[in-house]
Amino acid sequence: MSYDIYFVEPRSNLSWDELSEEREAAAEASNGVPTALIEVWERVTPQVEAVLGEVELVRSADALELSHKSTGLDLAVFGDEISLSVPYWHMGERADQVFEIVSAIVAIVERETGLVAFDPQADGPFTDSHDSAVSIMSANTQDLRSRYGG
Repeated sequence: MSYDIYFVEPRSNLSWDELSEEREAAAEASNGVPTALIEVWERVTPQVEAVLGEVELVRSADALELSHKSTGLDLAVFGDEISLSVPYWHMGERADQVFEIVSAIVAIVERETGLVAFDPQADGPFTDSHDSAVSIMSANTQDLRSRYGG
């Protein structure tokens, strides 16, 4: 389970959920990662590495992924879809620190793509949801730890 953020092209005639569904359908219909997104990825990756430090990069015809071990953060491109996810590992101050990092990465991706980060947990743009993201992350992590240990 993870806190997920999707990058979408905002349009006034569609809700956030509709934008996300449209983006997901486009990703499923695509054949590999489009050249334009590969070019974006090549600009985004070094900037994200500057924020995170050491990362693991995985590249295939269908996907591009960047993972960060200590935060669990995963930035990925699957077909036409760009997403950012953070596993429910963090609580309290550490969750706040992780979402400061997420905010920096969101800013990079938004600047390089022209897309907007949609936060389905808050049903709106991520830039409006930092405090609720920390709260949701902390509550879900607490719940998972109480159920499964850790």
